[in-house]
Amino acid sequence: MNVFRAGRSIMMVAGLLCISMGCQNKLADENDALHKQNRELQERLNEDDAKLRAANAASVNATDPAALTAAQSEIAALNQKIAELQANLQAPQAGGPAQPGLSGIQATYDAAAGTLTVNLPGDVLFDSGKAVVKGSAQPTLEKIIAAVNKDYRGKRILIEGYTDTDPISRSRDQWDDNWDLSYGRAKAVEQYLTSHGVDAKHVAIVANGPNKSKSTKPASRRVEIVVSTR
Repeated sequence: MNVFRAGRSIMMVAGLLCISMGCQNKLADENDALHKQNRELQERLNEDDAKLRAANAASVNATDPAALTAAQSEIAALNQKIAELQANLQAPQAGGPAQPGLSGIQATYDAAAGTLTVNLPGDVLFDSGKAVVKGSAQPTLEKIIAAVNKDYRGKRILIEGYTDTDPISRSRDQWDDNWDLSYGRAKAVEQYLTSHGVDAKHVAIVANGPNKSKSTKPASRRVEIVVSTR
């Protein structure tokens, strides 16, 4: 009888130990998860703190007359470069025929983002449903290449492809959808730029499909070359 009771006691203790060990393992897992979450939250807090410090520094500098004058001079110089690029892009090739389609090309500067964006109409660059740069568009791309290598060599360049909202129909044998076409067009521009002197290490491409559509379908079909000025 005593042996039976002793056996039961041992089994109960063993069961309690198993339960206790299981609880400890669960608590350890929960503790690890909480530590991981804490690290992630701390990293986010550090990032937010860094952004806040940068914003405060910018605010302080804005009240410093010397810093404000320097910033204004930098913006004025960038605006001058943009104006020159704009005029250069829209000027016809010497000795060549006028290209009225190039009048739709725009260059804009975003001071907050520190980017220069050249908006190239898709109809100027490509035939309908195609992703091969037209011969008539090559001089314009070469002007952009010259400007990039002169003023922004080594800066990051993002080439973004866009389409209108019409589904792919006539060229479904070539493209799966609008995103596929926008990627192919961005890739074609990237290949032209990098094969004509732009450092490929600093160039990336993005397919946006019909995202960020413009007011008209022709305006929506475009490739934007976004150059970091910082």
